[in-house]
Amino acid sequence: MKLPNILLTGTPRVGKTTLGKELASRSGLKYVNVGDLAQEGQLYDGYDEEYGCPILDEDRVVDELESQMSEGGVIVDYHGCDFFPEHLFHIVFVLRTDNSILYKRLETRGYNAKKLQDNIQCEIFQILYEEARASYREEIVHQLPSNEPEQLEDNNINQISKWIEQWVKDHNS
Repeated sequence: MKLPNILLTGTPRVGKTTLGKELASRSGLKYVNVGDLAQEGQLYDGYDEEYGCPILDEDRVVDELESQMSEGGVIVDYHGCDFFPEHLFHIVFVLRTDNSILYKRLETRGYNAKKLQDNIQCEIFQILYEEARASYREEIVHQLPSNEPEQLEDNNINQISKWIEQWVKDHNS
């Protein structure tokens, strides 16, 4: 049976991981967090002193993902999307969070002032949504609100689950 590959993207702390794990448990698709994948395989290309984090080796990440995604049925979670080849994904969901809510979430995570400010600006200027629209066919890129826990349950999980069911029907008949 053919299954879709899904990308969940958005600014850090918008709820990609919570959504991805819940979707995977309900749908039976495999969940892959790119940050965890990179850490497990040491898929880094140096260290960014300014942000205090490792620099992702995007080519090695893509190589690793392509081997896992060739059969379909994978949910990928990452805060960037412009380096993934378009053919990997059947649909892209960009999670969006209100700035005041996002600020509190980032602050709780202990981000330094520069990282906090840059991430809030990223959300204000819709950087990741624009990145997704520039990287993938417009008809496969969708924005989802991710402010309150109820939105996760009622809107996002149900909406994506219905999309998965329909995709499976359309591609397996």
